[in-house]
Amino acid sequence: MIILKQMYVFMFQPLCSSKMRNMITVYLFLLIRLSQILFVPFMKKYLVFFIVLTGLLSAATGSFAQQKPENKPDWRKLHYLSEEEMYEPVLTGINFTETPPPPGPVRMVAEFEPMQGVLIRNPLGIPYNLIAEMSEDVEVITRVTSQSMADQVLATYASNGVNTDNCSFLITPFHNSDSYWTRDYGPWFVFDGNKEPGICDFPYNRNRPQDNMVPEYMANMLDINLFGMNLTHTGGNMMVDGLGIAASTDLLYEENTNLTQAQIHQKAEDYLGITRYDVTIDPLDDYIKHIDCWGKYLAPDKILIGRVPISDYRFSMFETIANFFATTPSSYGYPYKVYRVFTPGTFPYTPYTNSLILNNKVFVPLTGSQHDAQAIQVYQQAMPGYEIIGINYNGWYNTDALHCRTIGIADLEMLFVDHRPLYGTVDWSDSLEIQATIVPYSGENLISDSLLLHFSINGSDYEQSPLFYQSGDNYQGWINNFAAGDTVRYFLSAADESNRSVMLPYMGSLDPFSFIVGQGPEEPVILVPDTLYYITELTHSFKIFNVSDADIQIQTIEPSIPGYVVLPSLPEFPYNLSPTDSLEVIVELNIPVTLDISDFITNYVWVMTDAGDYIETIMIDPDLVSTIERSNSDIWVGVYPNPSVREVTFEIEGLTNKKFRLEVFDVQGKLINVLYEGFATGDRQSMVWDFSTSDGKIVPDGLYIYRLSGKDTIVTGRLLRLQL
Repeated sequence: MIILKQMYVFMFQPLCSSKMRNMITVYLFLLIRLSQILFVPFMKKYLVFFIVLTGLLSAATGSFAQQKPENKPDWRKLHYLSEEEMYEPVLTGINFTETPPPPGPVRMVAEFEPMQGVLIRNPLGIPYNLIAEMSEDVEVITRVTSQSMADQVLATYASNGVNTDNCSFLITPFHNSDSYWTRDYGPWFVFDGNKEPGICDFPYNRNRPQDNMVPEYMANMLDINLFGMNLTHTGGNMMVDGLGIAASTDLLYEENTNLTQAQIHQKAEDYLGITRYDVTIDPLDDYIKHIDCWGKYLAPDKILIGRVPISDYRFSMFETIANFFATTPSSYGYPYKVYRVFTPGTFPYTPYTNSLILNNKVFVPLTGSQHDAQAIQVYQQAMPGYEIIGINYNGWYNTDALHCRTIGIADLEMLFVDHRPLYGTVDWSDSLEIQATIVPYSGENLISDSLLLHFSINGSDYEQSPLFYQSGDNYQGWINNFAAGDTVRYFLSAADESNRSVMLPYMGSLDPFSFIVGQGPEEPVILVPDTLYYITELTHSFKIFNVSDADIQIQTIEPSIPGYVVLPSLPEFPYNLSPTDSLEVIVELNIPVTLDISDFITNYVWVMTDAGDYIETIMIDPDLVSTIERSNSDIWVGVYPNPSVREVTFEIEGLTNKKFRLEVFDVQGKLINVLYEGFATGDRQSMVWDFSTSDGKIVPDGLYIYRLSGKDTIVTGRLLRLQL
């Protein structure tokens, strides 16, 4: 029988038309049945393989279905059934209790998102070197039926180089394992509208009630919510991008004839957050019709599609699928980047799309085929920065490999960043805004200094600018200092107090977003930089450049909200700025006015000229204020009397042998007088202010702000002058 099979695969199949293949299929089936009757003991070992082969050959046209006896099961679509399953009734539905959907909005986790573990099953269908490699980074959860089996497996793992510290077991004592296809029946992870993790269960499309119970056991093990979606499905025929888009073959429709297509899509949206479901043909033209046999999302904007020789009758179907994704927008707004891997399907098998992404590693099934090395190269090109690991094993098949027999366990406390990138040619603006949603599912605080936008102009070194809080989980940043026609590459980074960190795209500078700046109006005046960020320093500056060929008169420069900043070195206005000349403006942060601010502060400096008005953006990180406040615990400043009519006295302690500066400002942030600048003469020092300005004039009654500053020292306060 093995000889018959090899003869068919290598001699007859390539030469046969579709009709002839079906005729040969029928004769092979009859031959197999006759051999089974005559040689049952010998044939039992090989029966499943022959039956699967026969089904695979006849699936394309369905003619065999018309010739098979009515009392035989329709096994063509089933995933490598056992001999016993062959004669069970055909699956027509599962007794399934549907629950209300998760509170929305729901988000189903993609395979390329952070994972805390991976689920496999014993007896194994994968090699030990794969288990050992996975155990180096994540928890390997093995499904067993008893503690004694778990003990045996653990001992075997230890003797095969597996990191047993990262091993645990899902014990299903009342449900024996029907198969090792954990991908097909394993848990689908979602986050609900309350940011709580959960598992969405579904009727598994096989007569395997033992396996169908696994999501419930996993939810209990992880102590998370379990939701039931009464939509017959299978994990091998589902891929999602984590942002609301999914893809499956039309097997989804074939197995849910009790529902309309609109009802199917509505369930996917309600339970999984799938707002766009791409249901496609199956170019593999195989009995199983699982999408992981020929396609795979690698990122929200990347997809891997198989490729067959032009002489293969399925060539046009594969090209149709590839063209569909190459012209269909991804969640990022632009069409998918389509990568192709050669999967002719001839022996040795080429199941390269049936791989597993596990955090920063990609495990690719290899069989010793001449096409293995090229497959690895395609993954390396598509996923720079990932470690691409080939797993050579003689148990892989074209429709059943590594992806089928493993499934990732989502990091239930992952740090999630969602950003819809700028791409193509972007309309000119002096600053381009970047919006992002950042969700720490751990519930821990985000580390504000880690929320960064990294950008590079025309291949230069990456600059960093902060992402500022807006509201809810929303943040914003700005890309600036570019010119029309520049190519900008950028990525985002974030971290939280659970020690999780993430970049988007995941490989950061190795795989950034990019766009080109469009042409903009030529302005006679430019401000460089156009945004000042106060992260660790209190003083910054910007320059006003005259890029025109005529004089420009600066009429005034002033803060938009007086009091936030101080402009200590302004010239007399109006100020004439000659062509190619520039004026530097120093902008000091005025701490007292910002002490009651808890979120990021946005302020502006207006530059008003006879050629137009311009804006310098001021971004203040509140952590700078809190850091300064903590550093003042040993410094004491007393002011009395306060309020006062004629003068006030400052008493200062804790500055022995330290240099400091004592200044007074009005509420608009304008410097009034410098009362002292130098070293402290003792542990306690006093000085008097008679309410005079630096040029000897007496200030009017009202509120004034003092600031004592030194190295790592800022003390501020308010005082009031009253008039008799």
